[in-house]
Amino acid sequence: MKITISLGAFLPVPPTMGGAVEKMWYALAQAFTQSGHEVVMASRKMPDQPQEEIADGVRYLRVRGFNTPRSLVWLKLLDLLYSLRVRSILPPADILVTNTFWLPVLSRDPTRGKIYVHVGRYPKGQMRFYRRAARLQAPSSAIGRAIAAQAPQISEKVSVVPYPAPESTSGALPSISSRSKIILYVGRVHPEKGVHLLVDAFVRGTRAAFTDWKLMIVGPTETRFGGGGAEYLSALQRSAAESGDGVVFAGSIFNPVELEKAFRSARLFVYPSLAERGESFGLAPLEAMTHGCAVLVSGLDCFGDFIRDRETGFVFDHRSKNPSESLRQKMEEVISNEALLARAAESGHHKSEEYSLPRVADLFIADFSSLIHNADAQSPNR
Repeated sequence: MKITISLGAFLPVPPTMGGAVEKMWYALAQAFTQSGHEVVMASRKMPDQPQEEIADGVRYLRVRGFNTPRSLVWLKLLDLLYSLRVRSILPPADILVTNTFWLPVLSRDPTRGKIYVHVGRYPKGQMRFYRRAARLQAPSSAIGRAIAAQAPQISEKVSVVPYPAPESTSGALPSISSRSKIILYVGRVHPEKGVHLLVDAFVRGTRAAFTDWKLMIVGPTETRFGGGGAEYLSALQRSAAESGDGVVFAGSIFNPVELEKAFRSARLFVYPSLAERGESFGLAPLEAMTHGCAVLVSGLDCFGDFIRDRETGFVFDHRSKNPSESLRQKMEEVISNEALLARAAESGHHKSEEYSLPRVADLFIADFSSLIHNADAQSPNR
């Protein structure tokens, strides 16, 4: 099977600047190749990257992209320009995976592959433009339901195929009790991720439950990487000052080995996202579960496929009148009960094994194949 995967305008592949979608498709592309498929990845070109190369069996084609703008209107315009560039270099294929707003609309040559729209964000009405697509792939049940609700006329084209959990390169998992008393956050440092709730909850609990704990925040703050910018970081730092040196802003960690060390050193991973219309899956919590870290997330529906409160992780009520207080109470409850923390971490790790790269790669290949076989069955030449 010939598979083309087109990624977005703002982050490169390999994912040297992070990005959940980029990391996921980068790993899947190599898994597809190892299964005997021919894979091409189209992505943003960075100055230190060749325009075309073959690495680990994957062929990479790169075109000029952009830094992420603040304006949503400007973002869509840049996405259009980038998608036009990508369209001009698309090779013949059986499947064309799209990760931009415009490419599913612009791609009209059937020899470039059946259009497979990866819906990596909560749909905001654009699904009606994708009637020509063969598939609308949702990474979670919540997103699948949202697509069907917004575009019921094409609901039969929706399939739910999750993200794969990042593979571990280390040995046996350290126990919860052997880890440092660290609460970890990994992701974009942006208001929609609820980082300010986490800092506030930690600071208010410092004199009690969190006296000998550290809060480590890992992720980009720069707007060009999707962060909230210098003003948001300054506000977080002012709030964190009340805890003394309890809050550590570690910046971005793009090296997967170093990032794995951060996950394996922490007892609790907190992902307090407020993005009701932004989150689609929750790769960062799943990655934490893979590394044996207990996870605590907000009550967004997209986390429900793999996180159950007090079973495979913990959930706080981000929709309450005082979400910061709700988060603080949940954090204190969790870290005060090491046995509960350890059980949730173990159960979460076992749950993450259902999302292994080989298993998820097989799910995608099966979905791709179904589109090709259905088309063959409907062909008048058969």
